[in-house]
Amino acid sequence: MNKILLFALLFSQNIIFAQFSERSLSSENWQFRNPKQKNWFPAKIPGTVHLDLMNNKLIPDPFKDENEKKVQWVENEDWEYQTTFSVSSQELKKENIDLIFNGLDTFAEIYLNGKLLKKTDNMFRKWKVPVKNYLIKGDNLLQINFKSAVSTGKELAKAVPFTVPESPRSFVRKAQYQFGWDWGPRLVTAGIWKDIKIEYWNTAKIETLKIEQKNIADKKADLALHTSIVAGKAGRYNLILNGKENTISLKKGQNRIDIPFTIHNPKLWQPNGRGEPYLYDIQVSLLKEAKVLSEKNQKMGLRTVELIQEKDSNGKSFSFKVNGSPLYIKGTNWIPADSFSPRITKEKYQKLIKDTKDANMNMIRIWGGGIYEDDEFYKACDENGILVWQDFMFAGSFYPSDEEFLNNVKEEVKDQVNRLQNHPSIALWCGNNEIDEAIVNWGYQKQFRYSKNDSLQVWKDYKKLFHDVIPAALKENLTADKNIYWPSSPSIGWGHKESLTEGDSHYWGVWWGEQPFEIYNEKVGRFMSEYGFQGMPTLETAKSMFSGTPELRVENSTVKAHEKHSRGWDIINEYLKRDYKIPTDFVKYNYVSQLLQARGMQIAIEAHRRAKPYNMGTLYWQLNDCWPVVSWSSIDYLGNWKAFHYQAKRSFEPILISVAETDKNYDIYFISDLLKDLKFSLKIELIDFEGKKLWESRKSGDLKADASEKISSITKSQLVQFDTSKAVLKITSENDLKYEKLFFFNRPKDLKLSKPDITIRKISPVEIEVSADVLAKDVYLIGNTHFSDNFFDLLPGSSKRITLSKPLEKVEVMSLWEVMNN
Repeated sequence: MNKILLFALLFSQNIIFAQFSERSLSSENWQFRNPKQKNWFPAKIPGTVHLDLMNNKLIPDPFKDENEKKVQWVENEDWEYQTTFSVSSQELKKENIDLIFNGLDTFAEIYLNGKLLKKTDNMFRKWKVPVKNYLIKGDNLLQINFKSAVSTGKELAKAVPFTVPESPRSFVRKAQYQFGWDWGPRLVTAGIWKDIKIEYWNTAKIETLKIEQKNIADKKADLALHTSIVAGKAGRYNLILNGKENTISLKKGQNRIDIPFTIHNPKLWQPNGRGEPYLYDIQVSLLKEAKVLSEKNQKMGLRTVELIQEKDSNGKSFSFKVNGSPLYIKGTNWIPADSFSPRITKEKYQKLIKDTKDANMNMIRIWGGGIYEDDEFYKACDENGILVWQDFMFAGSFYPSDEEFLNNVKEEVKDQVNRLQNHPSIALWCGNNEIDEAIVNWGYQKQFRYSKNDSLQVWKDYKKLFHDVIPAALKENLTADKNIYWPSSPSIGWGHKESLTEGDSHYWGVWWGEQPFEIYNEKVGRFMSEYGFQGMPTLETAKSMFSGTPELRVENSTVKAHEKHSRGWDIINEYLKRDYKIPTDFVKYNYVSQLLQARGMQIAIEAHRRAKPYNMGTLYWQLNDCWPVVSWSSIDYLGNWKAFHYQAKRSFEPILISVAETDKNYDIYFISDLLKDLKFSLKIELIDFEGKKLWESRKSGDLKADASEKISSITKSQLVQFDTSKAVLKITSENDLKYEKLFFFNRPKDLKLSKPDITIRKISPVEIEVSADVLAKDVYLIGNTHFSDNFFDLLPGSSKRITLSKPLEKVEVMSLWEVMNN
């Protein structure tokens, strides 16, 4: 082994401390206060002012009761934070000392020992301040004073000669959802939301690593390391890349070093459903005279991602190829998992991403009104094979394009791209959420009486930011193999026919347009990146809305306050009337609203998948919540699966049987995402709700790899003699493929259900068997545990085994019959 390498390996920890060291200042004794008052209170860093106020019992929990209204004053105040930290004489001898602020929300002034060091204006940027000349031996006072983002935004808005919608949020580079959304509260916060650390270093330091994948073949992968190094002294240095020594020359200041390297017999990172998301460790060390000055470790996955847009007879395709093969995208949209993002734990990130994997998904879109997520989010996606569609943080409004704003955005893009680009999960960078559509379709110009010049300025600002500045910043900071950019999602609004023939589509004819669920069968685009319907959270989460004893009534003011859409209850009830009955009992209403959401989304997802390859992706709105709320999520704020998530898991299975009703037929489709041809043998039965077989057919054949095919049709005349309101079509595979599909001919409210006798037999502390004497529709298992399956149908005489995440003494059960017959 090379002597320098051996030396580095054996003694790296001690040497690193000698040449480079860092420590977090977040664990120091921080205090905060409103500058209008004298008293200081303890603060927790990272955090937000709302969390600190809650921890000191100065405000109530805004997630409880109707407390959100009681804390609105917080957003209009300024806030001050401070701490002292000690610096030793030995530390002061270091050649370079930097304070690193990974996230300050948002308009802040940083003082060290009374000296103003920096003013910040962007929640999404990393701020580095050299402080060697300002530190003293012993205690040093660090103060960060935050200005109200709302007040500052209002002042910035005055510079624009016309009214900007959603002002002042458009003028502040801050999480837009904090200003309130139709699923989230208005909690415009401030504070030190990410870690603060101090770095001590000598001679030179590695700042960034970028790994470019130049060519990947079966036998070898040709790569390049692009690293940025800042040097205090010019000279010759050694850079060790995965054990291989390279001699490099550095000038004083910033240096970019490019080193080619090879991985032989490479293993590819594969998306969920296609194989193992294999990750390599890349280790880089910078040495001078056998002393390790700096080192960085990076996880990396070898993969290729392509966005395919080709003109065809229907318009233009929109699909992804991963590792050279077309990949049908199955997934969801992500919003921040808490209104106070610093309290999102690593465990919560890991669980939510694992939940997407377990539901057979392969992509998640980070919506542009939230935050660039914590490193743990992307790490979880890397490890679970979940591709990431990454919006930049702009959503549903008009944004300025003055030089100061644009330069701020350039630095934001640089910081985030440098942080995120090596994650193999990142598939696409998207400029914004729904701004192109907002300009064209939402009528703001008419509402605010824009002049022709005002309207032209809005479009010029938009083009400058999303078609010039952001793509240029990407090109400057990304390696070419990672740079897939899409200016706006959707590319065309859902009211235009072209939205279904090219680009990506947000289809909101269901919900916003109040169209029936069945319209999903017609409104299928090339790539469905948003669509959805609301459902209530689980009972546990509904109870968590209350600070005291829950009063579970839909009419309760607390329950109503946790529905943020202005017409949410009316729309849910309108759809309930169509498909179900509206229960008066809260538990039953909660249950049936979840069924309604799951039913609508099943119709949508199956319509999209049947249309493959015309349609090559479906991302529903939305995976998760930021507080306890009635929303479009499939997983509620406490992490519980709603009926929708169980259904999403079924609808995203790699092999799916789907039935589509036409005027004269019931068409049976076989859909496969597998990369191999299949032989199938299906038994198709009509069974009444008591278990009697009324009619039977069989079908066998071949199914091409990665395809959707109509394999059989049943004419309605074949079944006219039967009462289909009390019968179900059961389709089962008879060969090695064990798949089953139950298709009901009528809306749930029109089914002639009999009262089922549902039996639950305990097999072990964490396993039960559920069975029924007659059809049990939408069996709902109730208990404080996670059930491996729930909200499922049980045929007469059949049984299903369910695992529990933790033992329960008793499992309660409900079915649709109880709702429809009460």
